[in-house]
Parts: sequence; C-alpha cells; structure tokens
Amino acid sequence: MHLGTCPAIPGRSDSPVVYISKVYTKFGDRGDTMLASGDTVGKDAPRVAAYGDVDELNAVLGVLRVELARVEPAAQRELLTALDAQLGRIQQELFDLGAELATPGATEGKAPLRVEEADVTRLEQELDAWNADLPPLRSFILPGGGPLGAYAHLARTVCRRAERTVVTLTRVEPVRAEAVRYLNRLSDYFFVVARAVAHAFAVPEVLWDTHRRSSTP
Repeated sequence: MHLGTCPAIPGRSDSPVVYISKVYTKFGDRGDTMLASGDTVGKDAPRVAAYGDVDELNAVLGVLRVELARVEPAAQRELLTALDAQLGRIQQELFDLGAELATPGATEGKAPLRVEEADVTRLEQELDAWNADLPPLRSFILPGGGPLGAYAHLARTVCRRAERTVVTLTRVEPVRAEAVRYLNRLSDYFFVVARAVAHAFAVPEVLWDTHRRSSTP
C-alpha cells in the first residue's frame, strides 16, 4: 500500500493526512516496509510489530462493535449505545497511536497524531463508571461472559500484547510515556467492560477455582 502525505490546510480539522493511491506496490515483497517518516525497515522491526499489534486490537474492536449491533434492539439499548460510542472513539485513538508508533521522532513532536494524557484520563473516568455498580471480585474470572464479554476479554488480551510490544520498542527507541499508559489503562477498561456486559445480561461469571485439584479424588 502506498501512502502519500497531503499538506494540512490551515484552520481545517478535516484536512486529510494521507491518501491511498494504490493498494499494492510490491514494495514489501522482500520483507521491508516504509514508516511514516519514509524510512525503510524490516517488517519484523520492533516499531512495525508495535503498530501492527495496535492495528490487530483495532480489528478486534471492529468485531466487538459488530456483535453489539446484533443484540436484540430492546435489550440494554442505552448501555450498548454508550459502549459503542466509546469503542468508536477508541478506534480513532488507536489509529492515532498507530500513526505515532509508525513515526520515528514522535518524542520530539514529529508525529502530528498521537494519544494524549487527556485520553488516558478519559479512559479512567469511563472505566470507573462501568465499574461502579459491579460486585467486587473474590477471584480471577475465566474469559467469557456471553459473546460480548468474550470479545471484550479478547480485546483485553490483544491490548496486553500490544502493550508488551510497545514496551519492547521502548528498550531500543524512544517512545512517549503516554503511549504505554494509554494501552495499560485500555486493557483494564476492557476487563471492566467484559464484566459490565456480563452483569447487564445476567451471564454468570465463572471464577477461577483454585481449590478444584485438592477436591478431586
């Protein structure tokens, strides 16, 4: 895929930042790819792995939102509408994060799009709101909680992997601390959302039974 940069239009927030002139260019046939800066690196480079995992997380959110739309319209509509709006915004923020990770020198202000501390704070506020009415946990829970809960748990685990990959990148290149904080908070958000939708639809949470082996004959 060839991404060409477009100049920003002063005063226009909807000004395009990239254009796609051709879906395939054969540029990567030998295992290389181009960063947002124009630098060529291997497709297995830590920076590419980092924004690739963020992209995968975004795809999982797309599946979760499709599942949201399939729920019976009369069932928990207010909750699902609020959740879908948040997930849609998070998808946009993940694209911003991907653009930041694809740009060497982002710590020096060279990335026009990036996640900010305000995004982390908003996630914390939303996380607290989802968690407010949930019963406290007595143990870890097994991933599940119906289709919505299961997809939220999948998003949580992919988010944790993306976080680990970004942390790996920090060992070799500068990365803004906000990027790591955002993913760390986002995985917690998905955990609470998984519990919240299970609770809303009366799906029992299955606790990790740490005593099952001792009770087995």
